[in-house]
Amino acid sequence: MKMRFVSTGAVALAILGVSVIPATALAATENSAVYTHPNTEITNLPKTPFSMLNQTNYTHPGVSITNAPRHPLSPKSIVSPDSKGTYNYGWSASNWSGYAVTGSTYNDITGNWVVPTVTATSNSSYSSTWIGIDGFNNSDLIQTGTEQDYVNGRAQYDAWWEILPSAETVITTMAVYPGDHMTAHIHNNGNGTWTITLNDVTRNETFSTTKSYSGPDTSAEWIQEAPEINGKIATLAQYGETTFDPDTVNGVNPGLTASESGYMVQNNVTVSVPSNPDSDTDGFNVAYGSTQPAPPQS
Repeated sequence: MKMRFVSTGAVALAILGVSVIPATALAATENSAVYTHPNTEITNLPKTPFSMLNQTNYTHPGVSITNAPRHPLSPKSIVSPDSKGTYNYGWSASNWSGYAVTGSTYNDITGNWVVPTVTATSNSSYSSTWIGIDGFNNSDLIQTGTEQDYVNGRAQYDAWWEILPSAETVITTMAVYPGDHMTAHIHNNGNGTWTITLNDVTRNETFSTTKSYSGPDTSAEWIQEAPEINGKIATLAQYGETTFDPDTVNGVNPGLTASESGYMVQNNVTVSVPSNPDSDTDGFNVAYGSTQPAPPQS
């Protein structure tokens, strides 16, 4: 038995059970400039950073976070690092660890670091990695950096800038992930304004803002901090290790020395310690705990 096919393609498809759009309707659709999406509301939103879609960035709802000036330990409360090693630290604090240079006027600072990975803690814990001008021996401070926290059962990361006495401003347009290579630059423009620039080299993201600042400019720092949460120094997050390298101050190698480094003590326990400077004196490692890390390879 021979099957007879009708020459019309639409009829043949209909015989095979395939739904067919009439040619006139197809032409109308192709030529139509408006599609009204019945019962559907469609909105073209601003670009949302990928990290925000994955909920790794956040704006601290109901929480004021301040990356504060150094809180030096009183002589009675100073605790030396309790692990083996040679220590030549020049200062200690309950909220800072890292390096700070003093003795000059500082108008420019740069820094490079890799965003550390925080591990789970039973209670909320916080850490900030930043560069800044002032704050070592005064209450002024201009700074920018990243934050690595463990809050409500998950690790959270963001980028921020800050000029005291205001709390930090989260940079919501930047995605930040552990392992990202960050570069930062703070520069005095000479007219009462400073430019703060933060780059995520890994994700090709850049943020820059120019603000008024009138501090004394008497110190420059590269710091791992336990920030203040609603006015109280937070428990330091278990951040592992961070490398600051390379760094500059006033456009040149800072020539870091061990006596410019400091460690952090919380509840009479050393919780964060920097290494000695690397061989070309422009960088260092800083690690969670009391064991001094080796300096980075220059």
